[in-house]
Amino acid sequence: MLEEKILDQVKQVIGLIKYPIELATSLDYSEHSKQTSEILHQIAGLSDLIQVKWEENPRKPSFAIRRVDSDISIRFAGVPTGTEFNSFVLALLQVGGHPVKADADIIAAIKEIDEPTEFTTYVSLSCMNCPDVVQALNAMAVLNPLIKHTTVDGGTFWEEFEHHHLQSVPTVIKDGEVFLQGRVTLEQIVSKIGRGMTGLRLKRLNALDPFDVLVVGGGPGGTAAAVYAARKQLRVGMVADRIGGQVLESGQIENLITLERVQPEELTKTFQANLRDYAVEQISGIRIEKIGDRGEDGLFPVITEGGAVLRARTVVISVGTNFRRLDIPGEEQYLNRGVTFCPHCDGPLFADRKVAVMGGGNSALEAAIDLAALAREVTVIDLADQLKADKVLVDRLQVLPNTKVVNSAKATKVMGDGHRVTGLEYRDAAGQTHELQMDGIFVQIGSIPNTDWLQETVQLEDGYIKVDNRGATSVPGIFAAGDCTNTPHKQIVIALGTGANAALGAFDYLIRSPEQTD
Repeated sequence: MLEEKILDQVKQVIGLIKYPIELATSLDYSEHSKQTSEILHQIAGLSDLIQVKWEENPRKPSFAIRRVDSDISIRFAGVPTGTEFNSFVLALLQVGGHPVKADADIIAAIKEIDEPTEFTTYVSLSCMNCPDVVQALNAMAVLNPLIKHTTVDGGTFWEEFEHHHLQSVPTVIKDGEVFLQGRVTLEQIVSKIGRGMTGLRLKRLNALDPFDVLVVGGGPGGTAAAVYAARKQLRVGMVADRIGGQVLESGQIENLITLERVQPEELTKTFQANLRDYAVEQISGIRIEKIGDRGEDGLFPVITEGGAVLRARTVVISVGTNFRRLDIPGEEQYLNRGVTFCPHCDGPLFADRKVAVMGGGNSALEAAIDLAALAREVTVIDLADQLKADKVLVDRLQVLPNTKVVNSAKATKVMGDGHRVTGLEYRDAAGQTHELQMDGIFVQIGSIPNTDWLQETVQLEDGYIKVDNRGATSVPGIFAAGDCTNTPHKQIVIALGTGANAALGAFDYLIRSPEQTD
């Protein structure tokens, strides 16, 4: 049952529905079906435009959100709670006629798809990466009735995960075949099916006026840079796959000063609100491939995948990092089939199973502590002879009855049966080889900067962008911020500060450079 506070919030939102909706349910006598039925009837009771009806479907519980007298339909299999509750409410709005918010050229590309396409997205209700994918595919199904989308909760339909040998969410099946895994945007999905950089979008991007500051990246550093630059009354653009960056891979954030605790989604919403308040031009779902040399007009050409060229007087790079891999035999083969990186997303898939957490830092121990509430046994495997994590985390881990630590252990091989992980091989300090039976391996051994594309653009230091105390790189007019720089200590609060610093550095550069004031 939904709490009254939540129902009040939903009631305000669904007042935007324009067209009648059917919630076509398929239920059995399970507890999950009971919960689903209660939630759907509660929601239907909030609006005369929503009705609940029975409809037979092999998946129980499941329900379709269908616009009456149309072919627009979205299905959810499971209990619409957890991280997917917002996806459920948004689907109600969009099926009910509330417009999908996306670039006009992306919408046009979706509407041009002229072949029936069936998507199924497998999720867990604790997955923070899943809603973006679910909402993107739901939007496509609303925009084009030839596209059908079903969201399946792995906690309710575990047998389907087993059938497809899935051990990572989100996973999208397209027409019976694995289509993609991991967090992606609407723009990236459209691009993957071959309709990303349409002529309309290319033309629109090329026609954009030059930016005073163009920020590449949408994490804490990039957001802070964009906001601080916009506060100086500069024309600011931001190119980002997603707002939030790697923050979205975190669990509850407890180390951001001024905030006692905050969920990554809440922090990301704050970032988005800040960007809107300062009218930052956001360009989403596109990667930058190259930053060219400054031209005689004083502008840097910033070239996107697909060939669009953005122009800017200064550039702030804040592209963050990605998970570091073990780089051992079997890792690539069993990626997303037991080898994973996100305990919050994939942890529920390993309930009552044996898992290993690779690493001994704060992230590794936080993952191990979280997983201990789900898994039968959690083994922390650390290369160092003692854990590097904060003492408070070490102490918390040591009191858990189903955890253990193996120090001075170098992973040498991921083992599997051809479908999924079955174990891990490691070598101890004495050179002896050991094998552990494992169902899952969560890699938490640090990060690497997303800077491969900058090798010939700015000076790098061990892969990180070298910056001075103003955030300036080796190229005048190009600045950098956040975890992708050689600034020590990778923390949200530090990324925010370096982003502000880089923006102010760019502003100072613009007002002091003679070639920029002509």
